[in-house]
Amino acid sequence: MENLVSLKVPLILLVMVHCVAAHGRHGVGGEQPLSKIAIHRALYALHENASIKVEPVLLGTKGEDSQWITVELEYSDPSADDWVAVFSPGKFNSSTCPADGEPRQQAPYICSAPIKYKFANDSNDGYTKAGKSSLKFRLINQRADFSFALFSGGLSNPKLLAVSNIITFVNPNAPLYPRLSQGKSWNEMTVTWTSGYDVIEAVPFVEWGLKGESQTQSPAGTLTFNRNAMCGPPARTVGWRDPGFFHTSFLKELWPNSLYIYKLGHRLFNGSFIWSKSYYFKSSPYPGQDSLQRVVIFGDMGKAERDGSNEYSNYQPGSLNTTDQLIKDLNNIDIVFHIGDITYANGYISQWDQFTSQVEPIASTVPYMIASGNHERDVPGTGSFYDSNDSGGECGVLAETMYYVPAENRAKFWYSTDYGMFHFCIADSEHDWREGSEQYKFIENCLASADRQKQPWLIFSAHRVLGYSSSYWEDGSFGEPMGRDSLQKLWQKYKVDIALFGHVHNYERTCPIYQNQCVNTERSHYSGTVNGTIHIVVGGGGSHLADFGPVQTSWSLYKDTDYGFVKLTAFNHSSLLFEYKKSSDGKVYDSFTISRDYRDVLACVHDGCEPTTLAS
Repeated sequence: MENLVSLKVPLILLVMVHCVAAHGRHGVGGEQPLSKIAIHRALYALHENASIKVEPVLLGTKGEDSQWITVELEYSDPSADDWVAVFSPGKFNSSTCPADGEPRQQAPYICSAPIKYKFANDSNDGYTKAGKSSLKFRLINQRADFSFALFSGGLSNPKLLAVSNIITFVNPNAPLYPRLSQGKSWNEMTVTWTSGYDVIEAVPFVEWGLKGESQTQSPAGTLTFNRNAMCGPPARTVGWRDPGFFHTSFLKELWPNSLYIYKLGHRLFNGSFIWSKSYYFKSSPYPGQDSLQRVVIFGDMGKAERDGSNEYSNYQPGSLNTTDQLIKDLNNIDIVFHIGDITYANGYISQWDQFTSQVEPIASTVPYMIASGNHERDVPGTGSFYDSNDSGGECGVLAETMYYVPAENRAKFWYSTDYGMFHFCIADSEHDWREGSEQYKFIENCLASADRQKQPWLIFSAHRVLGYSSSYWEDGSFGEPMGRDSLQKLWQKYKVDIALFGHVHNYERTCPIYQNQCVNTERSHYSGTVNGTIHIVVGGGGSHLADFGPVQTSWSLYKDTDYGFVKLTAFNHSSLLFEYKKSSDGKVYDSFTISRDYRDVLACVHDGCEPTTLAS
């Protein structure tokens, strides 16, 4: 028995080391900062010598949907562990909490996590001596009022010392954060936005039209979800927050490559109207149209706070850099693909609002297409292909409801979309993609449906690396071996130009490859027949970075452990430019070009030949 116990210890340590190593390699880890708060252990210890005050009291008086506020706090017994939490709604105490299996200390209880926090000495090192501090927070309109609370005891043993006054936006229900998406036809754009108005309170619509011409109005459908739609904690418990209402309008019969103006509206039943500010977008080109077309692709961006709050272990350090570079270059971008791991909310619902606010300048102007990742979908026992709780109980509901994609069933997050000379096949790596599965049939149909004479640039994408990545190296495998074994014959048969993946938080480019072998010796310019697919890992959108494995793979041409994104530029049917840009400066650090004619796509290559007959 003693020998058995002594044997268990190194085995457990070995398993722990393996898990930690895998965690860092794949870039799928990272704790949501709000999860560090043991809110179920909070004690009411209101102190007569503690105070916290916030101003201004009324926000958005000039129509803003975000505003900086000042928090002044005092405490007679200050500590470096004191911290300030932002709660929304502002009344956060309760006599009962939903069952979550966590024992609570005393009533009244705090049932929900704050939406953000800072330590009291964040911007004032003298707080621990003087007991006074002034903090700046940036708040966005999130359909409810706010209050601030001063806690001692750090994040693990919080004791509530003081509660601030309530502050609020002029109209908490205002329509906000529009997200554009391609519709199911090339001449359709969808607009999805968030508001506090249910359909029994107001009728949602979009007013839109060509710039300088008369405007029309299109109705919008409304969706929401409740706590019971969540599949587990924390989304169903301390992470829950009322998500508001999501409205989607379909703008149809658009003229190609034309500038449209639009704004979001709600008609109240008293006859008055609530309007958003005005936005604009350029409609898509006709499929196969020969014009300049620019696509940006990245994964795993997450969100970050511009006021420096919610900082734990440098959680999403590159997120704002990526966002800001895209905003800076927005006039040179036509469509964006965010291929999974969208917010890293991990079950803290409030963070989705924060993300939609962060990307609003992008998503309101160009189609912002998303794919499903493990941090959106995976919950054990809910049908996700990988049996983990990476989504924190969200089980895909947030991504499927808050963002529109042209899928037949958004619970199965695979779809195809066209943009001019590009044909995109977007897979859902969190559902079965193996040969014989429903998704495998979709992938083959999507690839087969590309008319390569009109749309020469065939792009495959998914969140997890179903192809090649040097960051995966257990047992000599690279990427998801089952995915590669199942799918590479399809990529080869249908001559996929580029396959792009996220999940691994770095950048890597392979040679044109098939069955683990480079099929082309070029590095920066490819021409002629399509005899292999170039695989790209572009998971450095913003979340903590991942190292590469120790194996030096022969097929890897460029590696970078940094934040960045990919840009594809189609100049015409014969010329494509690929660029990898870093988020820190927007400069190009890796690139290649493809030049070819239609006959090169038709050419017979290994495992990529059309059948022929000798019959005359």
